[in-house]
Amino acid sequence: MNPAKKFKGKHLQTKSAHSSRQWQVTDLVQPLFNSNYTTEEFLRAAADAWSLPDRQDKQVQIAETKCLVCKSPFNCCQLRNFVDDDSFLHQLKHELLSLNFHEKSNDLYKFHQSQDLKKVTTAAVSALKKFLYTDFRQWLIQVTGIELNATVDMSCARYNHTDVLLCHDDELEGRRIAYILYLVDEDWTSADGGNLDLYSVDERKQPDRIVTSLLPVWNSLAFFAVTPTSFHQVSEVLAASSNKCRLSVSGWFHGKPFKRPPTYVEPVKHLSKPEDMDEDDFYTWISPAYLDPSTQGDVQSTFSDKSEIQLQEFIQPDKYGKLCEALHSIDASDWITQGPANKRNYQCSESTSSVVLNEAKKFFQSEAFFLVLSNLTGLKLHRLASTPSSSENESSSDEKPSNGTSKSKKGSSSDIDPCCRLQVSRWQTGCYTMLSDEDAHGSEYALDVWFFLSADHWQLPHGGQVSYIARGEDEELLTICPSNNCLALVYRDQDTMRFVKHINSLSGDLKHFTINGVYYDRPPNRE
Repeated sequence: MNPAKKFKGKHLQTKSAHSSRQWQVTDLVQPLFNSNYTTEEFLRAAADAWSLPDRQDKQVQIAETKCLVCKSPFNCCQLRNFVDDDSFLHQLKHELLSLNFHEKSNDLYKFHQSQDLKKVTTAAVSALKKFLYTDFRQWLIQVTGIELNATVDMSCARYNHTDVLLCHDDELEGRRIAYILYLVDEDWTSADGGNLDLYSVDERKQPDRIVTSLLPVWNSLAFFAVTPTSFHQVSEVLAASSNKCRLSVSGWFHGKPFKRPPTYVEPVKHLSKPEDMDEDDFYTWISPAYLDPSTQGDVQSTFSDKSEIQLQEFIQPDKYGKLCEALHSIDASDWITQGPANKRNYQCSESTSSVVLNEAKKFFQSEAFFLVLSNLTGLKLHRLASTPSSSENESSSDEKPSNGTSKSKKGSSSDIDPCCRLQVSRWQTGCYTMLSDEDAHGSEYALDVWFFLSADHWQLPHGGQVSYIARGEDEELLTICPSNNCLALVYRDQDTMRFVKHINSLSGDLKHFTINGVYYDRPPNRE
């Protein structure tokens, strides 16, 4: 039998009789691509597996190799034992960990990243770049049939305990294949987290559920085609040891960009008008202090300066206690996950089985509550609210409050048509919202209302804070932490965005609840 033909690459090498020695920093370093992945038989089998039609829950293990081609939810390939002699990877890992890493944290991710590796000239990093830019790029073209140009992005990411990269699609101009070379500890297990999770999509081409999950493995490389539906995430790293991290080299191979389909627009959510509520019933809910004109004046003065305020002990203690009990008693089947995962992940309930919860929702949607909000904020959310003088109105519309969350915009009694959108939400490990979450409420001025419940043992490291930032900026303008029986009010404009930070595993079995909503002086412009 003739020996198998090899994939011919100028810089790509296979293992030789002299390659078992330990690498030294002074060596001319070259990655030794696993010879099993360069034979003609393998290349044919890999290309055939890649081109197979997508099949639900279908995986193709190529015989006599550690190559797995996942067909569902989209093409993704994992090459284990990526290089024959992993002493090269140990040197590479040593060089990478010697670099400076910068923390990256926003609504989508939390991890540390190195500088662009294009600027790094150490031996192993330089050798890896040369290999990926040339021979491995040609190998990918041969296996996937995707035409790639010479542009390759490369950086190093370090994920420590509780770090995460939430659901996204990677689709930026010219990205055609994403890749990840794993340099995790050799004893990394599923208990350490950090999996590459792949999402299926629904009929609207939005991420639906995780159907494939690939564990990071030392000396393995995963790659997948970047498409409008290649939604994926890095699950939370659970390894708590300070000596253990999810280290990887990752990036994209570029090619000719293809046309992206129209962005999916979520349906407009229902807005409610103020409801009637018996005055005596209303008084049994709200703490009397917030009905006092002097207190309302003080709150309004602070709110006028900052466009936000947090009001403690807002509901009377007996009602608050009963409401917490009611929320914990809601049947699990009545909590509905809110998605899609590239925008949000938390639960809402529309259960009507609890009398006290029904009363609470009526309280927050009542005419009286709209009037109290008007008196606390100075906004015109009720026809009986006092109207600021024209000079005040002029002044406030030209000034931006100190925290930058919004500019004042007060209406007159003749043009208001107040309304709100309210929901009962549950927050626990894995919950979040992203900045792309437009809530289908338009881009007008709005008053956000957050009422927190059952947050007794909630701590800052758990996540779950509501963060406000200016559009296009990274610095947070305002952070609201969950706090028992606290009503947070935030007035924002079209240039202020918000998200709820990912709740991580440090929260354990804890959960807290919110009755949260958006209040308007008139229905938003839907155009």
